[in-house]
Amino acid sequence: MSTLSIFAPAKVNLFLAITGRRADGYHDLVSVVAPVEFGDTLRVEAQVGGGGVARFELECDDAAVPVDETNLVWKAARAFVEATGWTGGAKFFLEKRIPMGAGLGGGSSDAVAALKALNELAGGLLSLERLAEVAAALGSDCPLFLACAPVVMRGRGERVERLATEVAARLHGRRVLLFKPDFGISTPWAFGRMVATPTSYLSATQAETRLAAWMNTPGARAEELLSNNMADVVGAKFIALPTLLALLRARFGVAAQMSGSGSACFALLADDAPVAAMTAAIQEAWGETAFVMETRIA
Repeated sequence: MSTLSIFAPAKVNLFLAITGRRADGYHDLVSVVAPVEFGDTLRVEAQVGGGGVARFELECDDAAVPVDETNLVWKAARAFVEATGWTGGAKFFLEKRIPMGAGLGGGSSDAVAALKALNELAGGLLSLERLAEVAAALGSDCPLFLACAPVVMRGRGERVERLATEVAARLHGRRVLLFKPDFGISTPWAFGRMVATPTSYLSATQAETRLAAWMNTPGARAEELLSNNMADVVGAKFIALPTLLALLRARFGVAAQMSGSGSACFALLADDAPVAAMTAAIQEAWGETAFVMETRIA
């Protein structure tokens, strides 16, 4: 049987501006998002469908991850079948490393890994453009994982544009420290708080002006880009996040920010960054169960 192994990277939102709520209930945003070299692995083994109907199974090495049809891998498989009429089957095994409820895009990345694998097993039934459409229907973060490079997301996330080569070069290979407390944050809750505090929105004009200024400044560093207008809204309840970020900025002089709707945060690291001391500070503040991982922007 054919077997594939697909890497499903985590992502960080280096720049995130939520600009307002749409009529369909989603939110518009402008965001610079970069995949990192840390992530999950999805192993996929082709199976024969039964009775002309596609058949799927899902296992995971993390007992906390649901393996029923609420999992985005399952939803991606069903969406692929609906888009193609494929009657094959597959068994998925997910090696889960990206923490859940983190704002690192783990579920979305896993879903896109499933779409990529199924499309390969099925002989490339979907073009990249059609894959992007199917991915967008699964979730706002999904299309960015097809690019495998830093991108700008717009709309509710379905409009994805690669950064120009010279701009992406400012980000590629940058060391990043990811860290997350032992609690997650519900994305619907976080966006609900944005709705409840409309002054937290940043206008699309302001967001695009800030982004253009960074992109059009030769040599502008990644540190100058960091911004997330969800951070204050989320931090008003989860005070542990802004408290630690402020401590890391003051003690170590790093640029640090929350990723997405949290609860994971990240810091950009210089070559001589004292990672051990930073890790100790994170675990002193959040406890030894805090997730800490050094990686690089892909």
